[in-house]
Amino acid sequence: MRAIRAIVHGRVQGVFFRAFTRDKAHQLNIVGWVRNKRDGTVECKVQGPEQVINEFVEFLFEGSPSSRVDDVVVLDVPFDPNLRNFKITY
Repeated sequence: MRAIRAIVHGRVQGVFFRAFTRDKAHQLNIVGWVRNKRDGTVECKVQGPEQVINEFVEFLFEGSPSSRVDDVVVLDVPFDPNLRNFKITY
């Protein structure tokens, strides 16, 4: 199992990036959350099988159809046993 925190830079707010991310997480059956940050980036924390998390990170670099991803910073973080689903947070 792997847990990550990712910060996505670029044109990622106001382009359905969070909803697109939530849908991908549901498709991959991973848990965590995604939210907009005040600085214009999108932050997410996800956890699941390492291979699936790696696929999710690749997806973050692609982004939603209307977005433009300039960079994704990925950090490994401690696994959180309390996460049970994936949601958009505010």
